[in-house]
Amino acid sequence: MSVIRLPLVVANAGVRRRVEQLFSGMWHVKRALQRDARDVVDAYWAGEVRRERDVKAWRAELGLSRTGLERRAYRHLERSGWLSDHVSKALVMHQADEVFTGVARHLHPDASGRRAGRPRTGTWWEYTRIPGRARSHTTDRKWETFRLHGTLAGHLDTFRHPALPLSVTTPAQAAGLPPGMRVLAQPRRMPAPARPTGGIPTGTTDTHRRPRGRAATWFDHTGPLTVVFVGGPTGRGDIVLPVRLPQGAGRWPYLLHYLNDPARWHKIDLVRRRDPAAPGGWAYEAHLMILAPGYASPTTRTRRRQAATGQRVGGVDGNVSNLAVVSLPTTLNPDDGGVCSDRITLTEQEQHALATGRTKARGRQRALDRSRRATNPQQYQRSRRQKARDEHRQAAGLPPKAVTVPTGPRRTTATGKPQQAYRRDTLSTSYRNLRARHSAEAASAAEASHHRAKKTAAALVAAHGPNLTIEDCDIRTWFRLWGRACSATTPGRLITALAAECTATGGRLLRASTFTTALSQHCLCGRRVPKSLRQRTHHCDPAEGGCGLKATVTWSPPPWPPSPPSPTPTTPQPPARTTPTPAPPRSSSPKGCKKP
Repeated sequence: MSVIRLPLVVANAGVRRRVEQLFSGMWHVKRALQRDARDVVDAYWAGEVRRERDVKAWRAELGLSRTGLERRAYRHLERSGWLSDHVSKALVMHQADEVFTGVARHLHPDASGRRAGRPRTGTWWEYTRIPGRARSHTTDRKWETFRLHGTLAGHLDTFRHPALPLSVTTPAQAAGLPPGMRVLAQPRRMPAPARPTGGIPTGTTDTHRRPRGRAATWFDHTGPLTVVFVGGPTGRGDIVLPVRLPQGAGRWPYLLHYLNDPARWHKIDLVRRRDPAAPGGWAYEAHLMILAPGYASPTTRTRRRQAATGQRVGGVDGNVSNLAVVSLPTTLNPDDGGVCSDRITLTEQEQHALATGRTKARGRQRALDRSRRATNPQQYQRSRRQKARDEHRQAAGLPPKAVTVPTGPRRTTATGKPQQAYRRDTLSTSYRNLRARHSAEAASAAEASHHRAKKTAAALVAAHGPNLTIEDCDIRTWFRLWGRACSATTPGRLITALAAECTATGGRLLRASTFTTALSQHCLCGRRVPKSLRQRTHHCDPAEGGCGLKATVTWSPPPWPPSPPSPTPTTPQPPARTTPTPAPPRSSSPKGCKKP
Protein backbone atom coordinates (compact mmCIF):
# COMPACT_ATOMS: atom_id res chain seq x y z
CA MET A 1 0.00 0.00 0.00
CA SER A 2 1.04 3.59 -0.59
CA VAL A 3 -0.44 7.04 0.00
CA ILE A 4 -0.74 10.16 -2.14
CA ARG A 5 -1.57 13.61 -0.78
CA LEU A 6 -4.27 15.45 -2.71
CA PRO A 7 -4.69 19.20 -1.96
CA LEU A 8 -8.32 20.21 -1.50
CA VAL A 9 -9.92 23.51 -2.46
CA VAL A 10 -11.96 24.98 0.42
CA ALA A 11 -12.49 28.49 -0.91
CA ASN A 12 -16.21 28.84 -0.17
CA ALA A 13 -16.86 30.31 3.29
CA GLY A 14 -19.87 28.08 3.92
CA VAL A 15 -18.01 24.90 2.98
CA ARG A 16 -15.01 25.96 5.04
CA ARG A 17 -17.28 26.51 8.03
CA ARG A 18 -18.71 23.01 7.67
CA VAL A 19 -15.25 21.47 7.43
CA GLU A 20 -14.17 23.36 10.56
CA GLN A 21 -17.29 22.11 12.36
CA LEU A 22 -16.45 18.59 11.23
CA PHE A 23 -12.97 18.82 12.74
CA SER A 24 -14.38 20.45 15.87
CA GLY A 25 -16.95 17.70 16.36
CA MET A 26 -14.44 14.92 15.82
CA TRP A 27 -11.99 16.58 18.20
CA HIS A 28 -14.67 16.66 20.91
CA VAL A 29 -15.30 12.96 20.31
CA LYS A 30 -11.62 12.10 20.50
CA ARG A 31 -11.09 14.17 23.63
CA ALA A 32 -14.03 12.46 25.36
CA LEU A 33 -12.72 9.03 24.34
CA GLN A 34 -9.21 9.86 25.54
CA ARG A 35 -10.56 10.91 28.91
CA ASP A 36 -12.62 7.73 29.16
CA ALA A 37 -9.63 5.60 28.17
CA ARG A 38 -7.46 7.36 30.74
CA ASP A 39 -9.95 6.69 33.54
CA VAL A 40 -10.45 3.06 32.52
CA VAL A 41 -6.69 2.44 32.31
CA ASP A 42 -6.20 3.91 35.79
CA ALA A 43 -8.92 1.65 37.15
CA TYR A 44 -7.37 -1.33 35.38
CA TRP A 45 -3.96 -0.84 36.97
CA ALA A 46 -5.49 -0.06 40.37
CA GLY A 47 -7.31 -3.41 40.53
CA GLU A 48 -4.29 -5.62 41.23
CA VAL A 49 -6.31 -8.43 42.81
CA ARG A 50 -8.84 -8.57 39.98
CA ARG A 51 -6.04 -8.41 37.43
CA GLU A 52 -4.19 -11.33 39.00
CA ARG A 53 -7.36 -13.37 39.36
CA ASP A 54 -8.68 -13.06 35.79
CA VAL A 55 -7.25 -10.33 33.60
CA LYS A 56 -9.61 -10.97 30.67
CA ALA A 57 -12.72 -10.78 32.84
CA TRP A 58 -11.42 -7.59 34.47
CA ARG A 59 -10.89 -5.94 31.08
CA ALA A 60 -14.31 -7.06 29.88
CA GLU A 61 -15.96 -5.62 32.99
CA LEU A 62 -14.21 -2.28 32.49
CA GLY A 63 -14.92 -2.24 28.76
CA LEU A 64 -11.21 -2.03 28.03
CA SER A 65 -11.40 -3.35 24.48
CA ARG A 66 -11.90 -2.07 20.98
CA THR A 67 -15.59 -2.92 21.06
CA GLY A 68 -16.04 -1.33 24.47
CA LEU A 69 -14.44 1.92 23.33
CA GLU A 70 -16.61 1.96 20.20
CA ARG A 71 -19.73 1.64 22.34
CA ARG A 72 -18.58 4.57 24.45
CA ALA A 73 -18.16 6.59 21.27
CA TYR A 74 -21.70 5.71 20.16
CA ARG A 75 -23.07 6.85 23.52
CA HIS A 76 -21.24 10.18 23.23
CA LEU A 77 -22.71 10.66 19.77
CA GLU A 78 -26.26 9.85 20.87
CA ARG A 79 -26.21 11.90 24.08
CA SER A 80 -24.66 15.02 22.58
CA GLY A 81 -27.62 15.87 20.37
CA TRP A 82 -25.61 18.16 18.09
CA LEU A 83 -22.79 15.91 16.89
CA SER A 84 -25.06 14.03 14.49
CA ASP A 85 -25.45 17.25 12.46
CA HIS A 86 -21.74 17.21 11.60
CA VAL A 87 -20.29 13.70 11.95
CA SER A 88 -21.41 10.20 11.11
CA LYS A 89 -21.44 7.00 13.12
CA ALA A 90 -18.74 5.46 10.93
CA LEU A 91 -16.36 8.36 11.64
CA VAL A 92 -16.96 8.02 15.37
CA MET A 93 -16.26 4.29 15.24
CA HIS A 94 -12.95 4.73 13.43
CA GLN A 95 -11.95 7.49 15.84
CA ALA A 96 -12.53 5.06 18.71
CA ASP A 97 -10.38 2.46 16.95
CA GLU A 98 -7.56 4.97 16.64
CA VAL A 99 -7.74 5.86 20.33
CA PHE A 100 -7.72 2.18 21.29
CA THR A 101 -4.54 1.66 19.25
CA GLY A 102 -2.71 3.96 21.67
CA VAL A 103 -4.31 2.21 24.65
CA ALA A 104 -3.20 -1.19 23.34
CA ARG A 105 0.39 0.04 23.08
CA HIS A 106 0.17 0.99 26.74
CA LEU A 107 -1.35 -2.29 27.89
CA HIS A 108 0.79 -4.69 25.86
CA PRO A 109 4.59 -4.29 25.66
CA ASP A 110 6.42 -4.74 22.38
CA ALA A 111 9.08 -7.32 21.55
CA SER A 112 11.72 -5.40 23.51
CA GLY A 113 9.53 -5.23 26.62
CA ARG A 114 8.73 -1.53 26.33
CA ARG A 115 5.23 -0.14 26.52
CA ALA A 116 3.81 3.26 25.61
CA GLY A 117 2.95 5.79 28.27
CA ARG A 118 -0.36 6.44 29.93
CA PRO A 119 -2.98 7.78 27.49
CA ARG A 120 -3.25 11.56 27.52
CA THR A 121 -5.70 14.09 26.17
CA GLY A 122 -4.52 15.96 23.09
CA THR A 123 -5.06 19.62 22.27
CA TRP A 124 -7.04 21.26 19.50
CA TRP A 125 -3.91 22.25 17.60
CA GLU A 126 -2.59 18.67 17.65
CA TYR A 127 -5.73 17.24 16.09
CA THR A 128 -4.93 17.24 12.37
CA ARG A 129 -6.32 13.98 10.95
CA ILE A 130 -9.79 12.42 10.73
CA PRO A 131 -9.48 8.71 9.86
CA GLY A 132 -11.78 7.48 7.12
CA ARG A 133 -13.29 4.11 6.39
CA ALA A 134 -11.86 1.69 3.85
CA ARG A 135 -13.73 1.02 0.65
CA SER A 136 -15.43 -2.33 0.10
CA HIS A 137 -13.82 -4.17 -2.80
CA THR A 138 -16.42 -6.95 -2.78
CA THR A 139 -19.64 -4.90 -2.77
CA ASP A 140 -20.15 -2.40 -5.56
CA ARG A 141 -20.70 1.27 -4.65
CA LYS A 142 -20.04 0.81 -0.93
CA TRP A 143 -17.66 3.40 0.49
CA GLU A 144 -18.60 5.22 3.68
CA THR A 145 -17.21 8.46 5.18
CA PHE A 146 -14.80 10.17 2.75
CA ARG A 147 -14.95 9.08 -0.88
CA LEU A 148 -13.07 10.07 -4.02
CA HIS A 149 -15.20 10.39 -7.13
CA GLY A 150 -14.39 11.28 -10.70
CA THR A 151 -11.62 10.18 -13.03
CA LEU A 152 -8.23 11.46 -14.05
CA ALA A 153 -9.41 11.62 -17.66
CA GLY A 154 -12.42 13.70 -16.61
CA HIS A 155 -10.14 16.07 -14.72
CA LEU A 156 -8.00 16.47 -17.83
CA ASP A 157 -11.02 17.14 -20.04
CA THR A 158 -12.47 19.74 -17.65
CA PHE A 159 -9.31 21.74 -16.89
CA ARG A 160 -7.37 21.19 -20.07
CA HIS A 161 -4.72 23.85 -20.76
CA PRO A 162 -5.38 25.87 -23.93
CA ALA A 163 -1.80 25.37 -25.17
CA LEU A 164 -1.94 21.59 -24.78
CA PRO A 165 -1.66 19.80 -28.16
CA LEU A 166 -4.94 18.45 -29.49
CA SER A 167 -3.36 15.03 -29.93
CA VAL A 168 -3.09 14.63 -26.15
CA THR A 169 -6.47 13.26 -25.06
CA THR A 170 -5.67 10.67 -22.35
CA PRO A 171 -3.75 10.81 -19.05
CA ALA A 172 -1.21 8.32 -20.41
CA GLN A 173 -0.39 10.68 -23.28
CA ALA A 174 -0.11 13.61 -20.85
CA ALA A 175 2.32 11.59 -18.73
CA GLY A 176 4.54 11.11 -21.77
CA LEU A 177 4.99 14.84 -22.37
CA PRO A 178 8.37 16.42 -21.58
CA PRO A 179 8.70 18.20 -18.22
CA GLY A 180 7.94 21.90 -18.26
CA MET A 181 4.82 21.69 -20.44
CA ARG A 182 1.53 22.83 -18.90
CA VAL A 183 -1.18 20.19 -18.90
CA LEU A 184 -3.91 21.75 -16.74
CA ALA A 185 -5.25 25.26 -16.26
CA GLN A 186 -7.14 25.04 -12.96
CA PRO A 187 -8.74 28.28 -11.71
CA ARG A 188 -7.87 29.67 -8.32
CA ARG A 189 -11.43 29.19 -7.08
CA MET A 190 -12.31 25.80 -8.47
CA PRO A 191 -16.06 25.18 -8.66
CA ALA A 192 -17.51 22.18 -6.89
CA PRO A 193 -19.11 19.74 -9.35
CA ALA A 194 -22.81 19.04 -9.03
CA ARG A 195 -24.13 15.68 -7.97
CA PRO A 196 -25.25 13.51 -10.92
CA THR A 197 -28.99 13.43 -11.51
CA GLY A 198 -31.37 11.39 -13.62
CA GLY A 199 -31.59 7.66 -14.12
CA ILE A 200 -28.92 5.10 -14.95
CA PRO A 201 -29.87 1.89 -16.81
CA THR A 202 -28.85 -1.24 -14.93
CA GLY A 203 -28.78 -3.52 -17.98
CA THR A 204 -31.58 -5.75 -16.68
CA THR A 205 -35.30 -5.99 -17.40
CA ASP A 206 -38.38 -6.58 -15.29
CA THR A 207 -41.05 -9.23 -15.76
CA HIS A 208 -42.57 -7.20 -18.61
CA ARG A 209 -39.16 -6.98 -20.34
CA ARG A 210 -38.88 -3.29 -19.68
CA PRO A 211 -35.38 -1.95 -18.97
CA ARG A 212 -34.72 -1.24 -15.34
CA GLY A 213 -32.93 1.82 -14.03
CA ARG A 214 -31.70 3.39 -10.83
CA ALA A 215 -31.14 6.90 -9.56
CA ALA A 216 -27.77 8.45 -10.33
CA THR A 217 -25.35 8.83 -7.41
CA TRP A 218 -21.86 10.19 -6.85
CA PHE A 219 -20.48 6.83 -7.99
CA ASP A 220 -21.66 7.75 -11.51
CA HIS A 221 -19.61 10.97 -11.53
CA THR A 222 -16.95 10.85 -14.26
CA GLY A 223 -15.87 14.49 -14.22
CA PRO A 224 -13.03 16.12 -12.27
CA LEU A 225 -11.75 14.45 -9.12
CA THR A 226 -13.72 15.38 -6.01
CA VAL A 227 -13.74 14.29 -2.36
CA VAL A 228 -17.27 13.87 -0.99
CA PHE A 229 -18.47 13.39 2.59
CA VAL A 230 -22.07 12.64 3.51
CA GLY A 231 -22.61 14.69 6.66
CA GLY A 232 -24.34 12.25 9.01
CA PRO A 233 -27.96 11.05 9.30
CA THR A 234 -29.33 14.54 10.02
CA GLY A 235 -26.70 16.46 8.08
CA ARG A 236 -27.14 19.44 5.82
CA GLY A 237 -26.16 17.76 2.59
CA ASP A 238 -22.90 16.51 1.20
CA ILE A 239 -19.57 18.25 1.69
CA VAL A 240 -18.00 18.49 -1.77
CA LEU A 241 -14.29 19.40 -1.92
CA PRO A 242 -12.64 19.73 -5.36
CA VAL A 243 -9.14 18.30 -5.79
CA ARG A 244 -6.32 20.44 -7.18
CA LEU A 245 -3.73 18.45 -9.13
CA PRO A 246 -0.22 19.49 -10.23
CA GLN A 247 -0.47 21.26 -13.57
CA GLY A 248 2.97 20.47 -15.02
CA ALA A 249 3.71 17.43 -17.16
CA GLY A 250 6.60 16.34 -14.94
CA ARG A 251 4.22 15.14 -12.19
CA TRP A 252 1.77 13.29 -14.40
CA PRO A 253 3.55 9.90 -14.36
CA TYR A 254 3.20 10.08 -10.58
CA LEU A 255 -0.50 10.96 -10.83
CA LEU A 256 -1.05 8.25 -13.43
CA HIS A 257 0.30 5.63 -11.03
CA TYR A 258 -2.03 6.60 -8.19
CA LEU A 259 -5.21 7.95 -9.80
CA ASN A 260 -5.65 6.27 -13.17
CA ASP A 261 -7.20 3.05 -11.79
CA PRO A 262 -10.14 3.72 -9.41
CA ALA A 263 -10.32 0.03 -8.51
CA ARG A 264 -7.13 0.42 -6.44
CA TRP A 265 -8.46 3.32 -4.34
CA HIS A 266 -8.84 2.01 -0.80
CA LYS A 267 -9.17 4.66 1.91
CA ILE A 268 -9.14 8.43 2.45
CA ASP A 269 -8.14 10.37 5.57
CA LEU A 270 -9.00 14.06 5.84
CA VAL A 271 -5.93 15.98 7.04
CA ARG A 272 -5.36 19.62 7.87
CA ARG A 273 -2.12 21.54 8.38
CA ARG A 274 -1.35 25.05 9.54
CA ASP A 275 -0.99 27.49 6.65
CA PRO A 276 -1.08 31.20 7.51
CA ALA A 277 -1.68 32.08 3.85
CA ALA A 278 -4.79 29.90 3.53
CA PRO A 279 -8.28 31.22 4.40
CA GLY A 280 -9.01 30.33 8.00
CA GLY A 281 -5.36 29.49 8.72
CA TRP A 282 -5.67 25.82 7.72
CA ALA A 283 -4.93 23.98 4.47
CA TYR A 284 -6.80 20.72 3.88
CA GLU A 285 -5.60 17.57 2.15
CA ALA A 286 -6.99 14.14 1.34
CA HIS A 287 -4.55 11.30 1.96
CA LEU A 288 -5.57 8.57 -0.47
CA MET A 289 -4.31 5.04 0.17
CA ILE A 290 -4.17 2.68 -2.80
CA LEU A 291 -3.65 -1.07 -2.99
CA ALA A 292 -0.32 -0.81 -4.82
CA PRO A 293 3.30 -0.04 -3.98
CA GLY A 294 4.63 3.49 -4.17
CA TYR A 295 5.68 5.16 -7.39
CA ALA A 296 9.26 4.90 -8.61
CA SER A 297 10.40 6.79 -11.68
CA PRO A 298 12.19 4.98 -14.54
CA THR A 299 15.45 6.63 -13.49
CA THR A 300 15.03 5.38 -9.93
CA ARG A 301 14.22 1.85 -11.08
CA THR A 302 17.27 1.79 -13.35
CA ARG A 303 19.53 3.09 -10.59
CA ARG A 304 18.27 0.51 -8.10
CA ARG A 305 18.61 -2.30 -10.62
CA GLN A 306 22.22 -1.36 -11.32
CA ALA A 307 22.99 -1.01 -7.60
CA ALA A 308 21.54 -4.46 -6.89
CA THR A 309 23.89 -6.04 -9.43
CA GLY A 310 26.95 -4.14 -8.23
CA GLN A 311 28.18 -6.97 -5.97
CA ARG A 312 29.59 -4.70 -3.27
CA VAL A 313 29.41 -4.69 0.51
CA GLY A 314 30.30 -1.87 2.83
CA GLY A 315 30.19 -0.31 6.24
CA VAL A 316 28.60 2.92 7.44
CA ASP A 317 29.84 5.04 10.32
CA GLY A 318 27.34 7.70 11.33
CA ASN A 319 28.15 10.23 14.01
CA VAL A 320 27.31 13.76 15.05
CA SER A 321 29.50 15.64 12.58
CA ASN A 322 29.46 13.46 9.46
CA LEU A 323 28.60 10.14 7.90
CA ALA A 324 31.18 7.94 6.17
CA VAL A 325 30.63 4.92 3.92
CA VAL A 326 33.34 2.51 2.73
CA SER A 327 32.69 -0.43 0.41
CA LEU A 328 34.63 -3.10 -1.47
CA PRO A 329 33.77 -5.94 -3.89
CA THR A 330 32.26 -9.09 -2.46
CA THR A 331 34.76 -11.17 -4.44
CA LEU A 332 37.71 -9.46 -2.67
CA ASN A 333 39.39 -9.29 -6.07
CA PRO A 334 41.11 -5.97 -6.91
CA ASP A 335 40.25 -6.53 -10.57
CA ASP A 336 36.54 -6.19 -9.72
CA GLY A 337 37.06 -2.79 -8.14
CA GLY A 338 38.90 -1.13 -5.32
CA VAL A 339 37.87 0.26 -1.97
CA CYS A 340 35.45 3.17 -2.42
CA SER A 341 34.71 5.71 0.28
CA ASP A 342 32.41 8.70 0.68
CA ARG A 343 32.06 11.19 3.48
CA ILE A 344 28.97 13.36 3.91
CA THR A 345 29.69 16.64 5.67
CA LEU A 346 28.25 20.11 5.95
CA THR A 347 28.86 22.52 3.08
CA GLU A 348 29.33 26.26 3.45
CA GLN A 349 26.00 26.95 1.78
CA GLU A 350 24.21 24.67 4.24
CA GLN A 351 26.02 26.26 7.18
CA HIS A 352 24.88 29.68 6.01
CA ALA A 353 21.31 28.46 5.47
CA LEU A 354 21.18 26.90 8.94
CA ALA A 355 22.54 30.05 10.56
CA THR A 356 20.02 32.19 8.70
CA GLY A 357 17.16 29.90 9.68
CA ARG A 358 18.17 29.95 13.34
CA THR A 359 18.39 33.74 13.31
CA LYS A 360 14.90 34.05 11.85
CA ALA A 361 13.52 31.51 14.31
CA ARG A 362 14.99 33.44 17.25
CA GLY A 363 13.45 36.63 15.90
CA ARG A 364 10.03 34.99 15.67
CA GLN A 365 10.37 33.60 19.19
CA ARG A 366 11.23 37.05 20.56
CA ALA A 367 8.27 38.55 18.72
CA LEU A 368 5.98 35.89 20.19
CA ASP A 369 7.28 36.60 23.69
CA ARG A 370 6.75 40.36 23.28
CA SER A 371 3.21 39.81 22.02
CA ARG A 372 2.33 37.53 24.94
CA ARG A 373 3.75 40.02 27.44
CA ALA A 374 1.88 42.92 25.83
CA THR A 375 -1.50 41.16 26.00
CA ASN A 376 -0.90 39.76 29.51
CA PRO A 377 1.05 42.49 31.38
CA GLN A 378 -0.45 41.55 34.75
CA GLN A 379 1.25 38.14 34.58
CA TYR A 380 4.80 39.55 34.34
CA GLN A 381 7.00 41.60 36.63
CA ARG A 382 9.06 44.60 35.69
CA SER A 383 12.71 44.06 34.97
CA ARG A 384 15.53 45.51 37.07
CA ARG A 385 16.13 48.25 34.54
CA GLN A 386 12.46 49.23 34.55
CA LYS A 387 12.37 49.26 38.35
CA ALA A 388 15.55 51.35 38.54
CA ARG A 389 14.09 53.83 36.04
CA ASP A 390 10.95 54.21 38.18
CA GLU A 391 13.07 54.82 41.28
CA HIS A 392 15.13 57.49 39.50
CA ARG A 393 12.00 59.24 38.24
CA GLN A 394 10.45 59.12 41.68
CA ALA A 395 13.59 60.60 43.24
CA ALA A 396 13.54 63.37 40.64
CA GLY A 397 9.89 64.12 41.37
CA LEU A 398 8.66 62.82 38.02
CA PRO A 399 5.59 60.62 37.59
CA PRO A 400 6.23 56.93 36.85
CA LYS A 401 6.35 56.00 33.20
CA ALA A 402 3.66 53.67 31.87
CA VAL A 403 4.99 50.21 31.01
CA THR A 404 3.07 48.38 28.30
CA VAL A 405 5.48 45.46 27.96
CA PRO A 406 7.04 44.31 31.25
CA THR A 407 10.29 42.49 30.54
CA GLY A 408 10.78 40.81 33.91
CA PRO A 409 10.07 37.22 34.96
CA ARG A 410 6.59 35.76 35.11
CA ARG A 411 4.68 36.05 38.35
CA THR A 412 4.79 32.78 40.25
CA THR A 413 3.51 31.29 43.47
CA ALA A 414 5.62 30.41 46.49
CA THR A 415 6.33 27.00 44.95
CA GLY A 416 7.68 28.52 41.73
CA LYS A 417 4.67 27.70 39.53
CA PRO A 418 3.09 30.43 37.35
CA GLN A 419 0.10 32.09 38.97
CA GLN A 420 -1.81 31.59 35.73
CA ALA A 421 -1.27 28.74 33.30
CA TYR A 422 0.10 29.72 29.92
CA ARG A 423 -2.87 28.13 28.17
CA ARG A 424 -5.18 30.66 29.86
CA ASP A 425 -3.32 33.70 28.55
CA THR A 426 -5.00 36.12 26.18
CA LEU A 427 -3.46 35.80 22.71
CA SER A 428 -3.81 38.37 19.97
CA THR A 429 -4.55 37.63 16.33
CA SER A 430 -1.03 38.69 15.39
CA TYR A 431 0.34 36.20 17.90
CA ARG A 432 -1.68 33.36 16.39
CA ASN A 433 -0.67 34.29 12.85
CA LEU A 434 3.00 34.52 13.79
CA ARG A 435 2.82 31.20 15.61
CA ALA A 436 1.23 29.60 12.55
CA ARG A 437 3.97 31.03 10.34
CA HIS A 438 6.62 29.73 12.74
CA SER A 439 5.05 26.27 12.68
CA ALA A 440 4.84 26.32 8.88
CA GLU A 441 8.53 27.26 8.60
CA ALA A 442 9.50 24.41 10.92
CA ALA A 443 7.43 21.93 8.92
CA SER A 444 8.98 23.18 5.67
CA ALA A 445 12.50 22.77 7.08
CA ALA A 446 11.71 19.24 8.25
CA GLU A 447 10.32 18.32 4.82
CA ALA A 448 13.42 19.72 3.10
CA SER A 449 15.67 17.78 5.46
CA HIS A 450 13.75 14.59 4.74
CA HIS A 451 14.08 15.17 0.99
CA ARG A 452 17.84 15.75 1.25
CA ALA A 453 18.21 12.59 3.32
CA LYS A 454 16.44 10.55 0.63
CA LYS A 455 18.61 12.00 -2.14
CA THR A 456 21.79 11.37 -0.18
CA ALA A 457 20.76 7.80 0.65
CA ALA A 458 19.98 7.11 -3.01
CA ALA A 459 23.41 8.37 -4.08
CA LEU A 460 25.20 6.32 -1.42
CA VAL A 461 23.39 3.09 -2.30
CA ALA A 462 24.06 3.66 -5.99
CA ALA A 463 27.79 4.01 -5.30
CA HIS A 464 28.27 1.38 -2.57
CA GLY A 465 25.47 -1.13 -3.11
CA PRO A 466 22.45 -2.05 -0.97
CA ASN A 467 24.28 -4.39 1.44
CA LEU A 468 25.66 -2.17 4.18
CA THR A 469 26.47 -2.55 7.86
CA ILE A 470 26.22 0.15 10.51
CA GLU A 471 26.98 0.21 14.21
CA ASP A 472 24.00 -0.38 16.46
CA CYS A 473 23.69 2.64 18.75
CA ASP A 474 20.99 4.78 20.33
CA ILE A 475 20.94 8.20 18.69
CA ARG A 476 18.74 9.59 21.45
CA THR A 477 21.77 9.76 23.71
CA TRP A 478 23.52 11.92 21.12
CA PHE A 479 20.75 14.51 21.30
CA ARG A 480 21.17 14.78 25.06
CA LEU A 481 24.77 15.90 24.60
CA TRP A 482 24.84 17.45 21.11
CA GLY A 483 21.24 18.39 20.45
CA ARG A 484 21.93 21.43 18.29
CA ALA A 485 24.50 19.63 16.14
CA CYS A 486 22.25 16.59 15.70
CA SER A 487 19.31 18.78 14.71
CA ALA A 488 21.49 20.19 11.93
CA THR A 489 22.82 16.88 10.63
CA THR A 490 19.77 14.71 11.50
CA PRO A 491 21.79 11.46 11.61
CA GLY A 492 18.76 9.39 12.54
CA ARG A 493 16.78 10.64 9.55
CA LEU A 494 19.67 9.91 7.20
CA ILE A 495 20.18 6.40 8.60
CA THR A 496 16.45 5.70 8.33
CA ALA A 497 16.43 6.87 4.71
CA LEU A 498 19.49 4.73 4.02
CA ALA A 499 17.78 1.65 5.47
CA ALA A 500 14.66 2.29 3.36
CA GLU A 501 16.71 2.73 0.19
CA CYS A 502 18.66 -0.48 0.87
CA THR A 503 15.41 -2.40 1.32
CA ALA A 504 13.88 -0.91 -1.84
CA THR A 505 16.99 -1.87 -3.82
CA GLY A 506 16.85 -5.47 -2.64
CA GLY A 507 19.49 -5.36 0.08
CA ARG A 508 19.56 -4.68 3.77
CA LEU A 509 21.15 -2.32 6.26
CA LEU A 510 22.49 -4.56 9.01
CA ARG A 511 23.22 -3.31 12.52
CA ALA A 512 26.32 -4.59 14.29
CA SER A 513 27.08 -4.22 17.98
CA THR A 514 30.12 -2.06 18.72
CA PHE A 515 30.93 -4.07 21.84
CA THR A 516 31.49 -7.36 20.03
CA THR A 517 32.77 -6.22 16.62
CA ALA A 518 34.88 -3.12 17.42
CA LEU A 519 34.47 -1.81 13.89
CA SER A 520 36.75 1.21 14.31
CA GLN A 521 39.44 -0.83 16.07
CA HIS A 522 40.40 -2.92 13.02
CA CYS A 523 42.45 -2.19 9.92
CA LEU A 524 41.90 -3.30 6.33
CA CYS A 525 44.52 -5.97 6.77
CA GLY A 526 42.56 -7.50 9.64
CA ARG A 527 44.92 -6.34 12.38
CA ARG A 528 43.38 -4.86 15.53
CA VAL A 529 44.58 -1.33 16.27
CA PRO A 530 43.24 -0.18 19.66
CA LYS A 531 42.39 3.51 20.01
CA SER A 532 40.45 5.66 22.43
CA LEU A 533 37.22 7.45 21.58
CA ARG A 534 39.03 10.78 21.44
CA GLN A 535 41.47 9.52 18.82
CA ARG A 536 39.87 10.08 15.40
CA THR A 537 42.79 8.93 13.20
CA HIS A 538 43.78 5.40 12.25
CA HIS A 539 47.41 4.34 11.75
CA CYS A 540 48.43 0.74 11.23
CA ASP A 541 52.10 1.12 12.22
CA PRO A 542 54.46 -1.04 10.08
CA ALA A 543 56.92 -1.14 12.96
CA GLU A 544 54.37 -3.15 14.91
CA GLY A 545 53.57 -5.51 12.05
CA GLY A 546 50.90 -3.35 10.42
CA CYS A 547 50.25 -2.47 6.80
CA GLY A 548 51.00 1.26 7.11
CA LEU A 549 47.49 2.52 6.34
CA LYS A 550 46.70 6.05 7.58
CA ALA A 551 43.16 7.45 7.57
CA THR A 552 40.53 8.98 9.78
CA VAL A 553 38.43 6.63 11.86
CA THR A 554 35.25 7.44 9.94
CA TRP A 555 36.96 6.53 6.65
CA SER A 556 38.43 3.23 7.79
CA PRO A 557 36.18 0.33 6.69
CA PRO A 558 35.25 -2.51 9.05
CA PRO A 559 36.92 -5.91 8.75
CA TRP A 560 33.76 -7.45 7.22
CA PRO A 561 34.25 -9.11 4.83
CA PRO A 562 37.91 -9.82 5.66
CA SER A 563 40.49 -8.41 3.30
CA PRO A 564 42.69 -10.84 1.33
CA PRO A 565 46.03 -11.77 2.91
CA SER A 566 49.01 -9.65 2.04
CA PRO A 567 51.45 -10.96 -0.62
CA THR A 568 54.39 -10.90 1.77
CA PRO A 569 54.25 -10.88 5.57
CA THR A 570 57.09 -8.37 5.84
CA THR A 571 55.78 -5.76 3.40
CA PRO A 572 51.99 -5.91 3.44
CA GLN A 573 50.21 -4.01 0.69
CA PRO A 574 46.82 -2.49 1.54
CA PRO A 575 44.12 -2.51 -1.13
CA ALA A 576 43.94 0.50 -3.39
CA ARG A 577 41.60 3.26 -2.26
CA THR A 578 39.58 4.91 -5.00
CA THR A 579 37.01 7.60 -4.45
CA PRO A 580 33.95 7.61 -6.73
CA THR A 581 31.88 10.63 -7.59
CA PRO A 582 31.03 12.21 -4.23
CA ALA A 583 27.47 11.98 -3.01
CA PRO A 584 25.37 15.12 -2.56
CA PRO A 585 26.52 17.07 0.51
CA ARG A 586 24.71 16.41 3.72
CA SER A 587 24.29 18.61 6.74
CA SER A 588 26.53 17.94 9.70
CA SER A 589 27.39 19.58 12.96
CA PRO A 590 30.03 22.29 13.43
CA LYS A 591 33.64 21.22 13.68
CA GLY A 592 34.89 19.98 17.00
CA CYS A 593 31.97 17.71 17.91
CA LYS A 594 32.92 14.20 18.89
CA LYS A 595 30.91 11.07 18.45
CA PRO A 596 29.60 9.71 21.75
